[in-house]
Amino acid sequence: MLFTNFIDLFLDSAPWLLLGLVLAGMLKMFVPMAWMEKQLGGSGFKTIVKAAVLGAPLPLCSCGVIPAAVGLRRSGASKAATTSFLVSTPETGVDSVTVSYVLLGPFMAIVRPIAAVASAIVAGLLVGRDDPEAPIKTDSSQPSSSCCSSKKIKATVNTAPEKASSCCSSSQVKNDVVQSASDNRTKDGQGADEHAESESCCESTKDVATEFKGTSVINRIGKGLHYAATDLVRDTTIWLLVGLFFAALVQTYVPADFMAKWGDGILAMLVMVLISIPMYICATASTPIAAGLLLAGVSPGAVLVFMLAGPATNIATLGVVAKELGKRALLGYLGGVLGVALVSGVLVNYLVDTFGFEVMPQIGEQHNLLPSSIVYTSGVVLMILMGKVLLEKLPKNWWRKDCCS
Repeated sequence: MLFTNFIDLFLDSAPWLLLGLVLAGMLKMFVPMAWMEKQLGGSGFKTIVKAAVLGAPLPLCSCGVIPAAVGLRRSGASKAATTSFLVSTPETGVDSVTVSYVLLGPFMAIVRPIAAVASAIVAGLLVGRDDPEAPIKTDSSQPSSSCCSSKKIKATVNTAPEKASSCCSSSQVKNDVVQSASDNRTKDGQGADEHAESESCCESTKDVATEFKGTSVINRIGKGLHYAATDLVRDTTIWLLVGLFFAALVQTYVPADFMAKWGDGILAMLVMVLISIPMYICATASTPIAAGLLLAGVSPGAVLVFMLAGPATNIATLGVVAKELGKRALLGYLGGVLGVALVSGVLVNYLVDTFGFEVMPQIGEQHNLLPSSIVYTSGVVLMILMGKVLLEKLPKNWWRKDCCS
């Protein structure tokens, strides 16, 4: 039963996840980061709204958005615009919206991006209120924190402070990271994995749209599909599988009303906030976990709080906000994200109770909407892509260990 439910969920989400990945890859290839930096260079309400709207569809998760936002800030974006971009980008995206449609229903697929943009605008306004628009600090004596920074990488960067900046913006830092990974590989065999993870993050923030601007449209589409099938799948596979398994586990063994006793009201939403802060998860991968919570009896509003707060309030992001924008900006950031998340949660519960909007996983309905050939083909393609990622994460020559030990 557990395996059957897992397969059903996997097949239900596969076509929409692949669609989201394709759209995300096209955005990556046709929306230049340089153009975005130009758009977000000013200050004021219009720029904040623009940053939220531009960031919402982008295929950057909690990992990739950190160096991207730091790059925007150091390229002239105001604190308010940087904050707005930093909130809306990981909270939603074209891939997460498509998965939300099948796992949570059309109502949540519409409400989720609206709430994400609203929280980004409010957070930007709160941060911009106390921002004197002083000159942007470009002192690179300290490297910025990001998903690309591991302890070993930071140690290497600190030996060359004059070259440090964001994890993806300095060729010298990249060379040091590669050398450090090479040295560590000879010592403990883990360097390759660390470098691969760092390189994956850095690849997700490259301005490839500008890099391939002069090439043909067909070539750029091919590059976008390759990016979606490699980097994007690599960034989401583990958490997505964990989320699907969790949803299947809940559907199989947890009674429908198990958490309903505390699944309504502000208490459940505050619990979702506490759960989401330490998590390091992207919007797409949080969706099946949210579906599992919904099946366990948690209210739609509390589930929405989890999906908004989880990707935007992880510890790594909060650390970067405090360092790059200041501690007062961190308070505005948290106030905007958590405040709008809680208000949105209350509003969603009210709308569901009053107007009867359906918020349930569309399990089984997928097969009525799409031909079974598309569903099963999508499942096979996604399984192959994820399998390739999982094999890459295995230690090199792992199959020889047993025979040689």
